[in-house]
Amino acid sequence: SRPDIANCVRELSKVLDGSTEASYKEMLRVIKYVLDTKAMGLKIWPTLTNNEPWKISVFTDSDYAGDPVTRRSVSGYVIYVHNVPICWRSKAQRSVTLSSTEAEWVALSEAVKEVIFLIQLCNSMKIKIQLPVEVRVDNVGAIFMSKNVTTTSRTKHVDIRSKYVREYAEDGIIKIVFVKSEDNDGDIMTKNCQSDLHSKHSMKLITEK
Repeated sequence: SRPDIANCVRELSKVLDGSTEASYKEMLRVIKYVLDTKAMGLKIWPTLTNNEPWKISVFTDSDYAGDPVTRRSVSGYVIYVHNVPICWRSKAQRSVTLSSTEAEWVALSEAVKEVIFLIQLCNSMKIKIQLPVEVRVDNVGAIFMSKNVTTTSRTKHVDIRSKYVREYAEDGIIKIVFVKSEDNDGDIMTKNCQSDLHSKHSMKLITEK
């Protein structure tokens, strides 16, 4: 119910079986933040009219090799339905990526899989979805890969993910668009942002009860 601390929870969960004094202090900081913002909660008030197709929008992001031990990157995304956050994720990627573009592409493909599931779920309930679904990323290289049908030696190891995302883009199911890093809500899921940037993203996810 608090997507604004998803990244903190992910980080703290790594030391559940081997906590340190430093991780304990970090946990106390998170608890203090939650107590200071206990009047905040999920923003759930969509504005819908009869027979209006549901609008899904997605923000996806990744850091690059942020874990100093495993050097794995973190995937993060937020999915909105009529500006209401319904899905979000902050999760370490399963393998080490060789570039920031590849890390962004892994995060993008994970978000697209969730979008396709949501579309299928809505279709099963006879709910119309406005297509294409805009998926916003802040990496130009990832956008280029979604449109480039050729494979180079630098990207052939992610070719399967490329084809998976590109097929849905070509079919008009999704549309990958660029967004500035400071306007990418997925950023809050991948790293500890500065207070002003964290507040900016949080205000789109939670609101005062």
